[in-house]
Amino acid sequence: MVAVLVDACGWVSLIDAGLNLDISLNEVVGKASLKITAGVMDELDSLAESRSGLLLDLLYGRSEVIDSGDGHTDDALLALSLQNRWPVLTVDRVLKRRLVEGGCSYIEVTSGPSLRMVGP
Repeated sequence: MVAVLVDACGWVSLIDAGLNLDISLNEVVGKASLKITAGVMDELDSLAESRSGLLLDLLYGRSEVIDSGDGHTDDALLALSLQNRWPVLTVDRVLKRRLVEGGCSYIEVTSGPSLRMVGP
């Protein structure tokens, strides 16, 4: 089983594309174990106040909350990815660049729509 860190924008993109979580991740990494930070949860909870249909119950029910300490969410995701070699589900251009520069992988939603893994 492969652990995958979920970024808020990556989750929203996956939902907006109408992708099936299990099928899409299975095609890219096999069976996935979702990891989420408290910072990402805060971002998603804030989005949910003005937007419905984010399926947060599904994400939160299937994810393990990882302690990432204080600081910026992207910094935490990068540090966890570096430390554990976990890919990050994201569409954030700056975060993707930082991940690649650090030798990490990321999973992005393509216009197909489908998921694609980028990185080592």
